[in-house]
Amino acid sequence: MRVLRILLEKEFRQIFRDPAILRMIFIMPTIQLLIFPLAADYEVKHVNLCVIDYDHSSYSNQFVNKIKASGYFSLVDYTDSHEIAMDYVENDKVDLILQIPNSFEKQLVREDKTTISLEINAINGAKAIIGSSYLNYITADFNDEIRQEWNLWPRFNPMPIIQIEPLYWYNPLLNYYFFMVPGILVILITMVGSLLTALNIVKEKEVGTIEQINVTPVKKYQFILGKLIPFWILGLIILSIGLTISWLVYGIVPLGHLSTIYIFSATFLIAVLGLGFFLSTIAKTQQQAMLFSFFLMMLFILLGGLYTSIESMPYWAQIITWFNPVSYFIEVMRMVVLKGSSLSDIKFHIFIVLIFAVFFNLVAIWNYKKRS
Repeated sequence: MRVLRILLEKEFRQIFRDPAILRMIFIMPTIQLLIFPLAADYEVKHVNLCVIDYDHSSYSNQFVNKIKASGYFSLVDYTDSHEIAMDYVENDKVDLILQIPNSFEKQLVREDKTTISLEINAINGAKAIIGSSYLNYITADFNDEIRQEWNLWPRFNPMPIIQIEPLYWYNPLLNYYFFMVPGILVILITMVGSLLTALNIVKEKEVGTIEQINVTPVKKYQFILGKLIPFWILGLIILSIGLTISWLVYGIVPLGHLSTIYIFSATFLIAVLGLGFFLSTIAKTQQQAMLFSFFLMMLFILLGGLYTSIESMPYWAQIITWFNPVSYFIEVMRMVVLKGSSLSDIKFHIFIVLIFAVFFNLVAIWNYKKRS
């Protein structure tokens, strides 16, 4: 125990003596947690719209005003030239072109129906689909307003009407930050845990101090624990900082108990630190360790369910996510924060992450050669 205590003291002194590591541990996660949720936003607003109005009637003006009042569209131009509108599209200044025919009001009054044209700039497919959906909803609502204005319904409407009243569970206000911030916090903990562990050991390879440790009577398990425990503690500190920022900045208060998050995080960090230790055994330089970590982090992020739902991925990609420990942590964070899940609800996730922890650490220990 005395040897382990000396190694831990040496590691903490080495960590806090390096300003770059301190910035990566404390400043980098703070800045990223403040910026990423604001940038990674699936909610589409300010869709650029160009209206071609050939009718210039009272109903067409009401329709355009209703679109502008929705808050989802930015009216770039209100014109009667299709060529001008297409120039906006070709210069990527407009996402949608709404074309109102010159008989819009006349057909609406005389024939009870009319047709409008919607041309969509589909280079950004997600924005095109969402923008057109917004416009379809606004058009349907405008159509209902006209029907209510014209039709004098009897006391009991003979036509059956089905109304849908949605009830949003767990996130009733549809706050996007409540969904995204917990996942981003998981990514930050993973980056710090795996990358810093790998860089710390590889750095000792480069400067030659690890050779001096290898020829000492320090046992392999003492060396490994002395390397992993400090970053395990720092990972929990980063988690605490992230939860504090989530509460102060985004107003996120987990519905579940904080102990559930910390217990799972402690288990997850063992797996991530083992992965970082394994990377350090196969990397000769810090540049190699960073490249390995970057490659793995891209897989963790893209196949972790942070930005894309795992259920919407192809089946072969869903199989890959089974072997991605980050996907389990992201799901657990959202379950605890939004649904108030307890340890009994995430026991399967804990079991899987324990398997990852045992596997990564055993492989790292087996691959690490302590030469005398």
